[in-house]
Order: sequence, then C-alpha cells, then structure tokens
Amino acid sequence: MSDNPNSTATTRDGTRLSYRLVKGRGRGRIVLVHSLAMDKTFWEPTVAALEGFADALIFDCRGHGASDKPAGPYSVELFANDVADLMDHVGWKSAVIAGASMGGCVALTFAAIYPKRVEALGLFDTTAWYGEDAPKAWAERADKALAGGMAALVGFQKTRWFSDGFREANPDVVEKAVSVFLDNDLPTYAATCAMLGNADIRAGLPQFDFPSRVAVGSEDYATPPDMARYMAENIPGAELFVMEGVRHFTPLEVPSTIAGHLKELIEASASRARG
Repeated sequence: MSDNPNSTATTRDGTRLSYRLVKGRGRGRIVLVHSLAMDKTFWEPTVAALEGFADALIFDCRGHGASDKPAGPYSVELFANDVADLMDHVGWKSAVIAGASMGGCVALTFAAIYPKRVEALGLFDTTAWYGEDAPKAWAERADKALAGGMAALVGFQKTRWFSDGFREANPDVVEKAVSVFLDNDLPTYAATCAMLGNADIRAGLPQFDFPSRVAVGSEDYATPPDMARYMAENIPGAELFVMEGVRHFTPLEVPSTIAGHLKELIEASASRARG
C-alpha cells in the first residue's frame, strides 16, 4: 500500500478540496466521506485496517479541514457534487461510496444523483432524515457553537461519539477527535448544521440498485438503530448490522469492523460486475 501526500482538487464552483489517495492492490476503489466537524483523518484507522485491499480516496469536505470554507448556505446535493468532481479529478468513473454520519447523508445523496457511479454503498451511523424537529434542533446546536465556540459542545459530543469504556481506554483517539472538532470554522460549521437539519433523502432509497450495507452502533443515540433500520428496509436488498456496545464514531471505535464491511462491499460489487 502506498500513501500519496495530500493533494488539492477544484470543484465546479471553484472550491478547493484537500484529499489523499491511498493506493492498494487493485481490488477496488472506495470513496470515504467523513462525519460533521471531522476531516479526512477520521478514516485513517479504517484505511489502515483495509490493509491495502483497495484504493481509498479520503478528503476534507468543503467547510472542513484543509479544504476551502466558502460561505453557506450548504446542501447535501452540493456536497454530493463535490464528490463527483473529486472522482473526476482522480479519474474514477465509479467506486464504492461510503460515509459516516454526515458523510452517510452525502453518500446517500450521491447515490440518488449519480447512481451509475456507485458500485456499492456503505452507510455507517447515519440517516436519510433526522426528523420533523431537525431544522430546529440543528439550528440550536449551531447557535450554541456561534455563541460559545466549538468548546461549548465538546462535553456533549464526546459522550455521543464514543462508548464509556472506549473513552477511558483510548484517550489519545478521543483527544485527536476533539482537536479536529475544535479547529472548525464557526460559520461553515453552522452552515453544515443547517444543511443536515434540512436533509431529506428518503424518496431516493427505493430506487437504489447496487449492493448496500447499513451499520450502526447499538448505543448510537445521534443516529439510533431505528434510523438505520428504516434505511435498510427501504433500500432494496440492503443488509443491516447493529454493532454491539459502540456509539456514533464506529470508524474510530471499531475500525477493523468497518473495514470488514467495506471489504465485503468491494467483493459484492466485484461479483456483481462479473455476473
């Protein structure tokens, strides 16, 4: 496995995205979209656990990490178009598309807009819709950050991200996630919160025609198992996996398990192509 240094791609509206392409053994291609207020490093443990099984494309979504931070409003469709532009930049016609939390909303939207570019779909700790009260709830979170800075949200977030036992046993992982979280730009964080509050991708689910897998932590109360179950029941042929004893950031808490799901999706897409 070879790890290319960080590079930059420019989207159709001129936004520059920071990305890294980790080369594997040619078994497949996978695009990984990170969670809200994280960056491409969110996926590093999972990519390491893939052990070069596939080429992996990780990147900082607009408004995050080292990517540009243009003013909002943002939409999941805009983020999905960014994925398409990034794939064009690296020369990928199609790939396995996977995302966690916010990244799962983006992956779902990409699948709805660009179905022919999706070889398989991985949805981790995410939802197609946050519910009737979502605009209000996400606006309140954004307002709290704008008023008190990202630090005002850290205590609340750490307990949502990781199980109690993991936080105690892995303070380095927790603190790295906190550091990324605190580095966020407040206006673009608020714009992304509004995006998630308004996101509703439910209508597209029954149209999906590719191997799909939904996985969620049993203790995830940010996007609970019932949200995962809804997606699995409405995406034709989707498989549902509930991972016991973990919470919202499963790619950081159980990266080997997430890598296992991704490997099986890559194999399923390869079998489908051969068939």
